[in-house]
Amino acid sequence: MYPKKLKPFFYLGVFYIIISLISRVIFLLHPITTVHLGFMDILKVLSVGFVNDFFVFILTCPFLVLYLLFLSNSKYQKPYGFVILGILLLLFIYILLIPNNIFKQYGGSVAEIALVFVGLKIIFFGFMFFWPEKRIKMRNTLYFITLFLYVLLIVFNAVSEYFFYNEFGLRYNFIAVDYLIYTNEVIGNIMESYPVIPLFTSIIITTALITFYIYTKTKQELLHLPDIKQKILLLGLFMILMGTSLLGLSFTTKIKSCNVFEEEIQANGIPKFYWAFTHNELDYFQFYPVISQKAAEKQFLQQFSPSALKREITADQPELKKNVVLISVESLSADYLEHYGNSEKITPFLDSLADRSLLFTNLYATGNRTVSGLEALTLCIPPTAGESIIKREDNKKKFTTGGIFKSKGYDVKFLYGGYSYFDNMQDFYAGNGYGIVDRNNFKPEEISFANVWGVADEDMAKKAIRTMNAEAKSGKPFFNHWMTVSNHRPFTYPEGRIDIPGDAKSREGGVKYTDYSLRKFFEMAKKQDWYKNTVFIIIADHCASSAGDIELPMDKYRIPAFILSEGFIKPQKFTKLMSQIDVMPTLFGLLKFNYHSKFLGQDVFSKKFQPKAYIATYEDLGLIKDNYLTVISPLKKIKQYSLSPEPSKLSPEFNIHYDEKYLKKQNQNLVNETISAYQSTSHWVKNHALNQ
Repeated sequence: MYPKKLKPFFYLGVFYIIISLISRVIFLLHPITTVHLGFMDILKVLSVGFVNDFFVFILTCPFLVLYLLFLSNSKYQKPYGFVILGILLLLFIYILLIPNNIFKQYGGSVAEIALVFVGLKIIFFGFMFFWPEKRIKMRNTLYFITLFLYVLLIVFNAVSEYFFYNEFGLRYNFIAVDYLIYTNEVIGNIMESYPVIPLFTSIIITTALITFYIYTKTKQELLHLPDIKQKILLLGLFMILMGTSLLGLSFTTKIKSCNVFEEEIQANGIPKFYWAFTHNELDYFQFYPVISQKAAEKQFLQQFSPSALKREITADQPELKKNVVLISVESLSADYLEHYGNSEKITPFLDSLADRSLLFTNLYATGNRTVSGLEALTLCIPPTAGESIIKREDNKKKFTTGGIFKSKGYDVKFLYGGYSYFDNMQDFYAGNGYGIVDRNNFKPEEISFANVWGVADEDMAKKAIRTMNAEAKSGKPFFNHWMTVSNHRPFTYPEGRIDIPGDAKSREGGVKYTDYSLRKFFEMAKKQDWYKNTVFIIIADHCASSAGDIELPMDKYRIPAFILSEGFIKPQKFTKLMSQIDVMPTLFGLLKFNYHSKFLGQDVFSKKFQPKAYIATYEDLGLIKDNYLTVISPLKKIKQYSLSPEPSKLSPEFNIHYDEKYLKKQNQNLVNETISAYQSTSHWVKNHALNQ
C-alpha cells in the first residue's frame, strides 16, 4: 500500500537526483573550473552532493504531500460539498468586495493572486462536485498539471544554475537574489544574451516528456485514495524525513574542501539561495577587485584628521545642546523641487524652506532603497555589497548617530508611520538604543487615513509633535529621526488636502501630499516652546527611480537636503559634491560636538573635506570624484566614466554627460581610491570594527 502511494515521490526524486548529478558532472568538466580534482576528490564531491540533493528534495516535497493528502471523495458528499463550496464563495466575495481585507493589507498583487486562486478552486471544486462522473478525469488533469510544475521547476533550476555557474563559477549567492529584485533588467539581459525561444522551447518539451512518463507510471494510484488513518501515517513519515533532512543539511552544508570549486560543486544551489536571501550579504573579497588591506586602509583614512578609524573630534567653541529632528523623506528625487529645476510646483513648502536653510545642492544618496538611506544617515558609512546592514543579522550595537546623541544626554527615537518590523527597521533601531514610535503606538482616533505602508504623513506629523512635546517636558534635549511613508506606491492619501485627488495614485500627488504634510508639521512645531531651540534636517532617503543608461546613473541618486534652524543656521547654498554619509558629521560640526568618531563621512566644513560621493546598487559600487565616476562590480570588473556638465540655464552641474573610458585610459589613482573605500568598509563591517 505505502510503497505504491510513494511512487510519485520516488519518480520525481530519481529525476531530481539524475538532473543534479548531470549538473555536477558538467560543472566538473566546465572550463571555468580551473582546478584539478583527483579521483577521491571527485568521489567526495559526488557523494556529498548526492546526500545534499536527497535532503533538499525531501524538503521540497511538502507541497506535493499536502496536495495528495487533500485528495478525497468524501468531501464531495452532501452536505459537506455544499458547505465547502459556500465557504469558498464567501471567501471569494470577501476578497473581491471588502476594501481593507487582510490580503489587500499586504499590498502588491497579493489580493489579485488570492482572488484567482480561490476562483479556480471554486471552479474545480464545483465541477467535481456537480459532475461526479467527470471527477476521475478532472483529478487526473490536475495531477498532471501538478507534476508538470514540479518537473518544470527542477529543469528550470538546473538550467538557471548552469548559466549562473557559467558566469560566476559559483552556485547561487546574493547576486541570484539580486536578480529577483531587478527582474526587468535581468529579463532584458537574458533576452539580449541568449537564444530565449529555442531555450524555453527545449525546457517546455523536456518537461512535458518527463511529466508524461511519470504520470503514466503513477496515475493508477489516484483510483484508490488512502483513508484518514493511512494519510496520518504518511504525513508522520514525511515529517520524520523532513526533520532528518533539516538536521542532515546543517552538517553536510558545512563540509569544507580545499578549494572553492570543490565546495561549490558538491553544494546544492537551493540551500545556498536561501542562505543568501536570509543573510543579505555578498563577500566583497571574493567578487571585487582588492589591493593590500594595509594600503587600502591607509589611502582611505588619509581624508580624516587624525588618519585613523577611531578619532577624537574636538570643537573650538562650546557645545550646543539643541533639539534635532531628522526627517527622511520617502523617494524624494532632487528634480521634484523647484530649486533643482522642477517647474511643476509640487513642493512649494519644501522650496520655501530651502530658501531659509543651509541647502546642499550637489548631494547624492548612497543607494536606491529606504534601508540604504537610513543606513547612510544612521551609520554614516559607504554602502557595502549586498543588502543594507539594517537587514542583516549582525546589525546591533553599531556606532550610530543616535549613539552620539545618547552620549550627550539626548532622548533618541525613530518615528515611522508604518509597522517598523518592515525592512527590519525595528530590530535595527531598537538594537541600537533608539526608542520606537510606529503604527503600533497609534490609537484609532489618531488615524485619519492609512494604506498598506502606514498612516498618512499628516497623522504621523501630529504624532511627532505630541512625542516631541512629551520629550521637551522631561527637560532633556531630543533627537527624533522621522521616516515618511506617503510618497510611495500606491500614492494614496486623504481627499481635499491638495489639488490632486487622493485616489489618482500619481507620484506627483504623493510628492505634493508629503510636502503638504510637512507644512502642517512645521505650522504645529512653530507654536511649541522647543521650536526655536531645534535644528531640522530634511533629506530624501533615495530617488524615485534608479534605472538609467549606465550601471549607476548619477541623476538617479541626486537628492535634496537642507538644514534649517531659525536664528542659528544662516541661509546659504553649499555647492560642492558630497555624500549622504556626510550630512550627520556636518551637523555635529555645526553643533560643536566633541566626540569619539568612527563615522566614515566627513564634516563638509572641515579643512580636510574631500568633495566626493558614494553611490551603489546591491552589486555595483561607485565613487564620484574629480569629474570621474568609477564603478567596481562582481567578477572584479572596473569601469570608469568621465563627467562633463551639459548646458543648462538653471544649474549646469545637474546635467551630466558620461564618456566611458577604456581600461588603458582609466585614472588609476581614482580606481585605487574606489577600491580602498569599499574594501576598507567591507573589512571593518565584517570584523565588527564599526561597532560601539
